[in-house]
Amino acid sequence: MATINIRRDVTDPFYRYKMERLQSKIEGKGNGIKSVIVNLSSVAHSLSRDPAYVVKFFGFELGAQVTANPTDDRYIINGAHDAGKLQDYLDTFISKFVLCKKCKNPETDLIVQKDGTILRDCKACGQRTDVDARHKLSSFITKNPPKREKKAKGSKKSGKKNGDAENGNSPKDSGSEDINGEADGGSDDELTRLKDDDWAVDMSEEAIKARAQNLPDDLKRSLVIEGDDDEAAGCDNPFDQLGSWIVAQKAENSGEVDDVEIYKKAQALGIELNHRTLQVLAQTLFDENIIKKNQVKVHAGLLKKMITSERHEKAFLGGTERFVGNDHPQLISAIPTILMAYYENDLASEDTITKWGSRASQKYVDVPTSRKVRKAAEPFLTWLQEADEDGSDDDEDDDE
Repeated sequence: MATINIRRDVTDPFYRYKMERLQSKIEGKGNGIKSVIVNLSSVAHSLSRDPAYVVKFFGFELGAQVTANPTDDRYIINGAHDAGKLQDYLDTFISKFVLCKKCKNPETDLIVQKDGTILRDCKACGQRTDVDARHKLSSFITKNPPKREKKAKGSKKSGKKNGDAENGNSPKDSGSEDINGEADGGSDDELTRLKDDDWAVDMSEEAIKARAQNLPDDLKRSLVIEGDDDEAAGCDNPFDQLGSWIVAQKAENSGEVDDVEIYKKAQALGIELNHRTLQVLAQTLFDENIIKKNQVKVHAGLLKKMITSERHEKAFLGGTERFVGNDHPQLISAIPTILMAYYENDLASEDTITKWGSRASQKYVDVPTSRKVRKAAEPFLTWLQEADEDGSDDDEDDDE
C-alpha cells in the first residue's frame, strides 16, 4: 500500500515520517450505510496514537456515530465518507494532537496530567506543548488516557537498557497494548545512538575494502557489476565501492542502512545518476526478509529518486534477477510478489516488466537461472496482461 508523508505539506521524498494513505470501504445501504476504515490501525501505529483516538476525532468532526473494535481491527463511521475527505480530517488530527507545536515534529507522546491537561511530549526538541482542551476529543483522551508501558520484572540495569518509561506513551497497536518506541527499535533516540557511535567504526575506504574482503565469496561475486567499459569492470570501481559500503553498513547496524546516507555516498562516488547503481541497490538493499519486512516499500523513496529512465528500470530488474537467482535462490518462487511491490511503488513500469519477462538473458545470470526466474514470474506477467486486456475491453465498451 502506498505511503505518504505524515506531514503532507512536506514534499521531500526522503522525509522520514511516513504513513499509509487512508483506505475506506462503504458498506450497507440506506440508513444502515457506513464507512469502514480498513487500515486505521496501521495509520495510527505510524502516528503513535490509539486508533480509537483517530476514529473518535472523525466522529466528532463529522457529527457521526463511530464504532471502535480493536479485537477485530474494525473501525466504523456511520454514513458514507470517502477516503480523500477522511485524509483531510486526519491532517487536522495530526496538527492538533500529534505534531509538536514548536518544531512540528510528529514524534511525540501524549501525557495526561493529574489536572486533566494533555501534553505532547516531543522527542525531537524536548518541548512539552499542550493540546486544545476545548476539543471534544480532549475529554475522551482524559477519560481514556494512553496506557503506560508495563515494565518487565528485572533489574534496574534492564530498565536502563530498554529506556525509562517515566511518561505514558500512546499505544501503537490496535489491541491497545502500549509499545514504547525504544523497545521496538524504531525511535529517533535509538537511531541517534547508532549514529553517535559511528565514530567507533573506521569508515575509511581502506577499512571498508578490508571488511568487504572478509565477506563470503558468493556475496563478493554477486557484487560484480555489469559494465560498458573497462573502468566499470575493474575491481576498484565506484559501484563495487558503493556495494561494499552498503553491506558493511548493514553488518554494523543490525541489517539497517539509512537511505539518505546511501544517496550521499552515491553522490560522493559520482554515480547517483548512473543506471548501474540500481543494479547495486537491488543486490544490497534487500535480504531474505524482503517480503516479510516489506523492504521494497521501506526503500521506495530512495529508489524512486534514483530510477529516472527505462534503462534504470532494466538495471534494477537485472540486479533483482541476480539477487534472487544467485544470492537467494529460495526467493525465486517469491518473484511475483517482489515484482508486484515494484509495480505498486512505481519502481518499474508495466512495459519494462513485460519486456523483461519476454525472454531469458545471460546478461546478469546464466541462462538456466534466467529462465527459472522468468518461469516463476509468469503469474504476475499473466496478471499484467489480463489487467491490460480488461482495460482495453472497458475502453471499447465506453466508445460504443
